[in-house]
Order: sequence, then structure tokens, then C-alpha cells
Amino acid sequence: METYIIIVIPLLAGYLLDLIFGDPEGLPHPVRFFGHLISFAEKHLNKGRFRFIKGMFMALILCSGTFLFFYSAIHFMLSHSVPVYFLFATAFVYYALANKSLITEGKQVFDALKYKGLEAGRVRLSRIVGRDTSNLDAQQIRVAVFETMSENLSDGVIAPLFFYFVAGVPGMLTYKMINTMDSMVGYHNDKYEYFGKFAARMDDVVNFIPARITTILMLMVTFSMKGWQFVMKYGHQHKSPNAGYPEAALAGILDVQFGGPNVYHGILVDKPLIGSNSREIKHEEFKMVSSINQGVCLIMVLSITIYFFQL
Repeated sequence: METYIIIVIPLLAGYLLDLIFGDPEGLPHPVRFFGHLISFAEKHLNKGRFRFIKGMFMALILCSGTFLFFYSAIHFMLSHSVPVYFLFATAFVYYALANKSLITEGKQVFDALKYKGLEAGRVRLSRIVGRDTSNLDAQQIRVAVFETMSENLSDGVIAPLFFYFVAGVPGMLTYKMINTMDSMVGYHNDKYEYFGKFAARMDDVVNFIPARITTILMLMVTFSMKGWQFVMKYGHQHKSPNAGYPEAALAGILDVQFGGPNVYHGILVDKPLIGSNSREIKHEEFKMVSSINQGVCLIMVLSITIYFFQL
């Protein structure tokens, strides 16, 4: 069977499933299973001496195990039952994409803030960000949503698609394992400073190219010159080597100010300001940001499809 069919059919089907259904609550999800594995390993390894070595061991074992499992499963299915392969691959492309759920979660925060008030907006925002939301005002809530949507457009959409392009479902799910480890143990605090350092650096490395692809695509779909200016001026100033680029792009597209101090896990983190226009973000602007996410995801999917069609 042609490589094009093997790769593109699960990609398009998984993309459409995510576009329609998102990530329904209660549905079994591989990332939750990854989380259980990471929690189990962290509980038994993150103590005593040599925590960096133990964390590196955990990261390498979980990533190599994830890749080998999916690589073996796919090759077995292609050898024995192609229809089962298509179902399996489609399901995991769908699981690995988070575009619809990212947009839905962001919209729920904006709607809670507008229709139910400030406290409801804070509570809803706490579901999708790591910062302390208890003292945020309405503008800070909207900024937090847009920062999260721009960063996770890279982490939750473009990066999985990029690694699907590079190494199929095994690459896509291995990326999800790395990203899940970073979100669980990649913190600068007493508990995870050494144990999670290797996982955090892995996440920085694997997101380097996807973050910049995301940024370019965001600017392409909006034709924003100010976005380009913001990326060049502010993208590298972020503490993360990757997150600052899509955040700067969106701040420039909207001509609004991102960044500033926020509390994360009880620690005040003073993120650099992106932009100088501290204008109020309007509720209606969410539609524009949502359309940017949808456009970027669609272009990435179509680009991969066209590439393999030409082989």
C-alpha cells in the first residue's frame, strides 16, 4: 500500500474527529495513562540521592518504551490487518490533537467572565493555566487565555502534527509523553528542580522547531506585519526558549500587551512584557483568536498531506 494512503488517511480522519468532537470528558485518553506512568515513576524515584540521574532514566525509559510500543503495534497491524491499522492510527491522531478542546476551554473562560462574573472567570481559568488565578482582574484573565491558546497551539496542535510528519503515530505519541512529563515534573522548585530537569530540557528541544512553525503560520493566516515586529523584538525575551514566539506573534496581531508578573505554585514570576499597548481586550476578540487556531491547524494538516502526495 502506498505510503501516502497509510499516512494521510489517519491524519485527515483524526483531524476531522478532533474538529467535530474535541476531547469529551470521561473518554479514556492515552495522556491520562501517560500521567499515571509518570506519577508512579516519580513516586518511587524522586527521593534520596542522584535525582537528576533518576529523572533522566525515567524520561528515557518512558519515551523509548512509548515509541517502541507504537512502532511495533503499527507494523504488526500493517502486516496482519490494514483496516485495524487505520482505526488504530486514526484514534491516536485524534487523541494527540487538542485544537478543539483548547478553543472550547478558552471560550468557556471568556463566557464565564462575561455572563457569570469575575469569580466564575477565575475559577474556569484555573482549569487551563498553572498560574494562581484568585486575584486576577478581567483583563489579566483574558490575557492569560490568549497566552495559553498561543503557547498550546504549538504544544497541543502543531508539535504533535510535526512529529507525526517526522515519525508517524510513534513520533506523535512519544512527543505527547515528553510534553506530559514536562507539565508534571518540569518545575523549578525544591521537589522537581533536579528530578524534572532532563524532561524539561527534552521538552525545550522537541518544541524548538514546532514553536517557530506555529509562529510563522499564525503570521501567515493574519498577514500581520506588527506580529512579525513583535516576534523579532520580544520572542527571544521569554524565559522559555519557545513559548515567547507564538505569544509575541498573537500579542502583535492583536496589538495588546502580554506578560508581566504572575504567581505560579506560590512563587512570583515576573515574565517580561510583550508589547506596550495595555488596551482592554474585548470579549468579541476571542472569535478572531479561535479562527487563527483553526487556520493554523488546517494549514499544517494540508501541508503534510500535500508533501506526502508529491512523494
